Amino acid sequence: MTASTTSKDPWDLPDVSGLVVGVLGGTGDQGRGLAYRLARAGQKVIIGSRAAERAESAATGIGLGVEGADNAECARRSDIVIVAVPWDGHARTLESLREELRGKLVIDCVNPLGFDKKGAYALKPEEGSAAEQAAALLPDSRVTAAFHHLSAVLLQDATIDAIDTDVMVLGESRADTDLVQALAARIPGMRGVFAGRLRNAHQVESLVANLISVNRRYKAHAGLRVTDV
Repeated sequence: MTASTTSKDPWDLPDVSGLVVGVLGGTGDQGRGLAYRLARAGQKVIIGSRAAERAESAATGIGLGVEGADNAECARRSDIVIVAVPWDGHARTLESLREELRGKLVIDCVNPLGFDKKGAYALKPEEGSAAEQAAALLPDSRVTAAFHHLSAVLLQDATIDAIDTDVMVLGESRADTDLVQALAARIPGMRGVFAGRLRNAHQVESLVANLISVNRRYKAHAGLRVTDV
């Protein structure tokens, strides 16, 4: 039997439909958009915020069975936790939730960016990327990186049935990146594509600065598609 006949099909992904997804920073545009799309696809979703009242209000606005809770409760009750907090609160938030996130699959989608009169530009954290910072702060969690290049406007637009984009997924464990790819595929039009280990997360995060420039020039909501895969 050859290696080609025994290797795993990269598109043979697990069933994640029964897993609870928490979204830390779920009251922001990106987090709320992801919560809406996943809930619309039938996923059980909990929105997290520093203030439970804000999370509950955002959840009520989405409907679809989405619940709201403070960040700690959201992390405790979720199987998969998406980190969608602002970059300036990234480290502080994760440090405060180390115990609640122990053993959890964490998906970091934070883009470290700066802005000046020339537009957006990428920042490089001391650890190399937001995802690597998360991995350093959460040694007992399974940290991955994904969902960086999605338009919050499109995610929240209820008139759009499918989001035409690929999701670059990075992580250290194939079992974990397969779960994230499967979660991305729950959203119509999306496809999760493995894009390497966490050491390659910086260029994926920083590409958002280029997409912002594309969107401003062409009045668009650009995403990515990987060809020949």
